[in-house]
Amino acid sequence: QLQLVESGGGLVQPGGSLRLSCAASGFTLDYYAIGWFRQAPGKEREGVSCISSSDGSTYYGDSVKGRFTISRDNAKNTVYLQMNSLKPEDTAVYYCAADLVTTPQAMCVFGVGGHWGQGTQVTVSS
Repeated sequence: QLQLVESGGGLVQPGGSLRLSCAASGFTLDYYAIGWFRQAPGKEREGVSCISSSDGSTYYGDSVKGRFTISRDNAKNTVYLQMNSLKPEDTAVYYCAADLVTTPQAMCVFGVGGHWGQGTQVTVSS
C-alpha cells in the first residue's frame, strides 16, 4: 500500500521553528517530485514548496521564500520542510504529495500530486 505520512507539526510561538517530515512507505521517493502544501480554514490549498526528483531543483511560494527550506533524503525515503521565522499566517494543515511526471513549479502552482498524505497541523500562536 502506497502511503505518505507527515509528522512534526504542533504549536509554536511566532518567530519559532518547526521541521516537518514526509515519510513514504510502499514505494520509493527517488523518482518522484515531492511537494508541501497547506490549507488554512476558509482558504484554498496553497503550494508551499516543491522539489524535483532528479536535479534537486526547488520552488517556493512567495509567502515562505527565505524562511522555509525543502530537502530530501532518498536513503531514508523522506522529505523535510524546515520552517523558520514562523508567523501566525503560517497556521494551517500541511500536506505532502508525490508525483512522477511534474516539475516543482508546476507541482506547487497547479497542485499536482498522484499521492497525498493525511496532513499535520501547524499552529503559530503566542
